[in-house]
Amino acid sequence: MAFSAQNRQGTINGIIFVAIFATAATYISSLAPIHSLGLSPLVIGIVMGIFYANTLHNHIPSEWETGIVFSGKKILRFAIVVYGFRITFQQIMEVGMEGFLVSAIMLSTTFILGTWLGVKVFNMEKDTAMLTASGASVCGAAAVLATEPVLKAEGHKTAIAVSMVVLFGTISMFLYPVLYTAIIEPSQGFLHMTPAQFGIYVGGTIHEVAQVVAVPFSIPNAPLEMANNAVIVKMTRVIMIAPMLIILGLYLSYSNKKEGGDASAVKLVIPWFAVYFIMVAGFNSLPFMQTENIKDIVAYINEVDTFLLTMAMTALGMGTRFSKFKGLGLAPVYTALGMFVWLVIGGFVITKVITSVI
Repeated sequence: MAFSAQNRQGTINGIIFVAIFATAATYISSLAPIHSLGLSPLVIGIVMGIFYANTLHNHIPSEWETGIVFSGKKILRFAIVVYGFRITFQQIMEVGMEGFLVSAIMLSTTFILGTWLGVKVFNMEKDTAMLTASGASVCGAAAVLATEPVLKAEGHKTAIAVSMVVLFGTISMFLYPVLYTAIIEPSQGFLHMTPAQFGIYVGGTIHEVAQVVAVPFSIPNAPLEMANNAVIVKMTRVIMIAPMLIILGLYLSYSNKKEGGDASAVKLVIPWFAVYFIMVAGFNSLPFMQTENIKDIVAYINEVDTFLLTMAMTALGMGTRFSKFKGLGLAPVYTALGMFVWLVIGGFVITKVITSVI
């Protein structure tokens, strides 16, 4: 336990350590040359975290690691819940069926594609392929951890899947802003996307919730609508993990029964932070929340939330050590790459078609 008597001091020190990095990232992002580039503290934080992870991580007490992990998991979940103060149900209704369909199609097709590529094409073990597919199709590392008890997978398989999520999710976080500013935003015709469409595209195709949040922040002068649509669609994907795990559990039980194995009940892991996010957004939708005095308070809450998100991104960066990718073989990389290409290209086409038709 992070705050047990044995780990409490190390956890607190680790959180403070991450907060110092996040403070530095916030300050750097406010400098004129950096601010002109549109680099948010979230992006700077993860870059600083990755640099630390691969250079200096052996120079701090190992006891602090619990605080770093706590920042990358618990503080992240809390910050996403608080992000609900930026969104109202009225905005959710505006995204509507478009966001739902993009989420459902991308989740199902990516999971099926990843499992098929891993097992049939690259000869991966089935559990590893499914864990890797769940991470890409739903919500990154959280989805991998939620799927693990359903599959009853071994620890090292989970580590492989999470590594692939970290690798390609981080690439996505830096790639999408470049695609938008260089290709999608200024282009006309099929390649052109409005900020609202691009937000749906981001939310429907990027791995981690925090990475989805970071992308609109990384685009200079991006409208708030882009960020809101991205988070709403992403949270729709996160919520869909529950029916996905139910369907997966039923499939595994049927397969085991058909093969004469154990068809025991499957544990269901509910992403409660997504439920709390919706509750906060609902509270923020109440009429009295739109008064000027309350808006000032909410603005302050959002500033604090941005700092917490920066802490979470910094902590995720601190866990990205290149040494973790050694010895994994190329099959997980090829499988994750195949899903990544589908998410970027296929997700673009699906988002464009659905938002143009509906």
